[in-house]
Amino acid sequence: MDVLNSLLMGLLTPMVLAFILGVVASLVKSGLKIPPEIYTAMTIYLLFAIGLKGGANLDGVTFGEFWRPLTAALVLSLAIPVWCYFLMKKFGRLDSVNSAALAAHYGSVSAVTFGEALAFLQFAKVSYEPYVAALLAVMEVPAIILAIFLVGKTTIAAGGGNMKKVLHELLTSKSIVLLMGGTAIGLLAGKQGAEQVAPLFSDPFRGVLTLFLLEIGLVTGRRLGDLRHAGWRLVAFGIVMPFLDGILGVTLGYWSGMGVGGSTVLGTLAASASYIAAPAAVRVALPAASPAIYLTSSLAVTFPFNVVVGIPLYFSFARWLIPS
Repeated sequence: MDVLNSLLMGLLTPMVLAFILGVVASLVKSGLKIPPEIYTAMTIYLLFAIGLKGGANLDGVTFGEFWRPLTAALVLSLAIPVWCYFLMKKFGRLDSVNSAALAAHYGSVSAVTFGEALAFLQFAKVSYEPYVAALLAVMEVPAIILAIFLVGKTTIAAGGGNMKKVLHELLTSKSIVLLMGGTAIGLLAGKQGAEQVAPLFSDPFRGVLTLFLLEIGLVTGRRLGDLRHAGWRLVAFGIVMPFLDGILGVTLGYWSGMGVGGSTVLGTLAASASYIAAPAAVRVALPAASPAIYLTSSLAVTFPFNVVVGIPLYFSFARWLIPS
């Protein structure tokens, strides 16, 4: 019953309903479109707002309070790409390059899915630890680098990839610069400084996230047709793997001393798949990898699963696992 209530609560949030509207509008071939400039502006806003708020929340938090969750986040970001890589080579019957591309996406994290998890918890009136945005920032890059190195330098060079370029792409990417830069600004300015810009970066956050998910729904709807060519193995991977990673993330959150809210967020991060930082890095390092595989899986399968079903499931599991 608790799981059903969580699913209904998650389904009836404006963010999820906007996502569903976008999917439906795309399927019925509506003329609804969000201009690329507005999409880019919303991306910049959400990433910077997450970093800024996360940095401000770190004000007054000691390292001793979050070193265990930080360690859990690093373990997840290094372990997930390894088993994703070998699983897709054996079970998914993909070659090394495409297996590594998928591993990079699923080992990294989605800032938008993270934002939806925070919005879900706020809607449920459940608090979470102030340092969760730092976990997001920590988990984004290592998994991508590790997944690419699993292929081997020889394969990367033979395929036309360049590790120096991919490292530059990662460290200077829009998501990293905005998340890390926003976190640094929030930390230096502190909570009092963040309050000065709260009317722009705090209160409207869920409204912008709702519009952003409408656009992601439109994109997802356009990619649903690719599922016919993806094969059942890729679809199964895009659902089962995030679910298992999410349950593991919640468990590690509990073991590291996090509460229901924080463990739900860590589970969501473990379950999410990147579609901002990872695609850019994979295009540079593994140009032979097929976008039809890694974008279809992350956007058309895993993202909808997490937003509609996954987050409420991780929340219900956290409430069952962690004593109130």
